[in-house]
Amino acid sequence: MKISEKKREKILEQILALLYSVFPKPLFTSHIAQEIARDEEFIKKLLLELKNKKLVIEIKKNPKGICYLKRSRWKISDVVYQTYKKHQDFI
Repeated sequence: MKISEKKREKILEQILALLYSVFPKPLFTSHIAQEIARDEEFIKKLLLELKNKKLVIEIKKNPKGICYLKRSRWKISDVVYQTYKKHQDFI
């Protein structure tokens, strides 16, 4: 099943809004997928797309510095956070 570009953009906005709401805490892909009620693989694909646009940062190590084998945590970049914050303050 193909998803329209408009709906895809809405889901990308939901991901960014969720990551903004918990900033600076990074979230696992599975938690993001659960919150947005979408498939993990689909969300991972969208997160990688956002990473390529430099809107989110992928964290592949736990707080102790040990690399995750199969998981990633995500947070929005500081630049995106500041942009969202200015926009929220403006409203």
